[in-house]
Amino acid sequence: MRIAVTGGSGFIGNALVQYFLDRGDEVWVITRSTGRVEHKHPKLHVISWEDVQSKPERLEGIHAIVNLAGESINQRWTEDAKERIIKSRLTAAEKLGKLVRALQRKPDVIINASGISTYGSSETSTFDESSPMVTTDFLSSVVHRWEAAADAIGAKRLVKLRVGIVLGTEGGAFPKMALPYRLFAGGRMGSGKQWLSWIHVEDIVRLIAYCIDNDELQGPVNATAPEPVTNEEFGKAIGRAMKRPHWMPVPAFMLKLLLGELSALLLEGQRVLPQRAIDAGFRYDYPTIDAAMDSLVSTS
Repeated sequence: MRIAVTGGSGFIGNALVQYFLDRGDEVWVITRSTGRVEHKHPKLHVISWEDVQSKPERLEGIHAIVNLAGESINQRWTEDAKERIIKSRLTAAEKLGKLVRALQRKPDVIINASGISTYGSSETSTFDESSPMVTTDFLSSVVHRWEAAADAIGAKRLVKLRVGIVLGTEGGAFPKMALPYRLFAGGRMGSGKQWLSWIHVEDIVRLIAYCIDNDELQGPVNATAPEPVTNEEFGKAIGRAMKRPHWMPVPAFMLKLLLGELSALLLEGQRVLPQRAIDAGFRYDYPTIDAAMDSLVSTS
C-alpha cells in the first residue's frame, strides 16, 4: 500500500511512519523541510509541500493520506501562538484538498487528526462519537474549524481521528508528567478529579492503520483507550510503575501561573470512550493505564 503522511517528523508521525515501513508499505512523508526527515529506507520518500503543490502527479496512486500536520498545542497560548495553531491546521487541510482535486486517482481514505476537546470538559459526563460537538473554549473551537476544513478536502472516505492524550517515551505528555515522580515529588494536579482520556502511542499507530484497512470506519473515531482514568488515578499508576510515592499535590493556581491558559489541558478533562473502534473490533495492546505505564517505564 502507498501511504502519504503529513506531520511525519512529529512524535506520533515518527512512530506511524516506522510502523508502515515495518509492515511493508511505501510511505511518502509530506513536510515543510525535507531535511527534517531521515529517509534511508528504500520505501520511504520525502516530499516538500512546495513539490506537492507544483508536482502533484508525484503522489498519483496514493491509497491513503494521514494528516497529522499542525503546530504543537504544548506551548503558552499567546495570541500569536493561537493563530499559528489554528492556521497550521487549516492550511494543511486546504493544501490536501488541492492535492486530492489534482490527482486522477483519488485516495481511498484520508485520516485527519482532530481532538477530543470537541466534547467540552466534565467531571461527571461520559462522551463517545455520538456526543454533540461544543465550542466553549479555544481548543474546542480549533477542533470545530479543523474538522470543517477536513470535510472540505473531498475525501472518498474521511476519518476524523479525535485524539486524546498520547503516551510514549519519545514525546508527548508522559516524559513531563513522569519527571516529578523520578524526583520523588509526584502527586495529583489540581483536584485530581479531572478525567484523562489517554492512549498508548503504539495503540494509536495501530488504530490509524486499522482505520485505513477497514472500510466501515468513517467520520469521528475517538483515539483513546477504553479505560480513561482521573488525574489522581493516572498519577498513582505512574507511582506504582516507577516505585515512587504519589504524595505531593500541585495546586491549580500554580499551574495557571506557570502555564497560563494551557493549564486547562491538565486541570480540565473529559471521560471519552472509543466506541467506534471497539464496535469495529479493534483490540488494544494497552487497554489499561497500568499496562501502559509498565510498558513506558520499562522502556524509558
